[in-house]
Amino acid sequence: MGSFKNKTVLITGGSRGIGKAIGLRLAREGANIVIAAKTVEPHPKLPGTIYTAAEEMEAAGGKGFGVCTDIRFEEQVQSAVDTTVDKFGGIDILVNNASAIQLTNTMDTQMKRYDLMHQVNGRGTFLASKLCIPHLENAENPHILNISPPLNLETKWFAPHVAYTMSKFSMSMCVLGMAGELKKKKIAVNALWPKTTIQTAAIQNLLGGDELMNKSRKPDIMADAAFTIFSRDSQLCTGNFFVDEEVLRSQGVTDFSQYANVPEAELAPDFFV
Repeated sequence: MGSFKNKTVLITGGSRGIGKAIGLRLAREGANIVIAAKTVEPHPKLPGTIYTAAEEMEAAGGKGFGVCTDIRFEEQVQSAVDTTVDKFGGIDILVNNASAIQLTNTMDTQMKRYDLMHQVNGRGTFLASKLCIPHLENAENPHILNISPPLNLETKWFAPHVAYTMSKFSMSMCVLGMAGELKKKKIAVNALWPKTTIQTAAIQNLLGGDELMNKSRKPDIMADAAFTIFSRDSQLCTGNFFVDEEVLRSQGVTDFSQYANVPEAELAPDFFV
């Protein structure tokens, strides 16, 4: 669907990990990348800030801009959207990437953590989409992409971490509903999820440390899959729950070794696939 040069992409939580990788992939095509995230000061355990991420977008060949945004608050998201439109003239793509995670059972889940996950994951995705829709309507090939898992209402996906699964499936339900709602507006709404664990701060700090990092793929595989999705016609490609490897295989990719964090290491499957 044509060039990404000068197209504007708003990414929530894009200062690191998957969100930043998607931004860099599109920046290499000349896109304007707006990073809407909270990190403005360096964190001892979390690499990067909205400003360093924006600099990387510029170095990659696009334009980068960071907007301090906590997507739990409507006025901050509205400000990020308004700033994006003022600076670049519109919005072509929204990536709902921001997410909070805690893999605990019901008794071990504090309600403040429950609230955080639902405010960021489900509500934040709904809010960012709602505020971007009026601008996406004016885009040539508008896309919303939620970094959320395929909808599968089986007990095994919920039992280990009910609160987290509920919050991530809220993002996926936004895809299911908004794809139908926005079809007449020609806005594509899709989900993308990894087949394996991805090398991110959450894997390093919360889920498995170096051992799981070594069994994970680089975020680049999600970025290349997202690029493929955005390249498709928004009127024809909507309402899908994509898995990164399957998207790339559909494009003829058969060698995935370039995405391995550790070559020839046994890959760890993602727990939602």
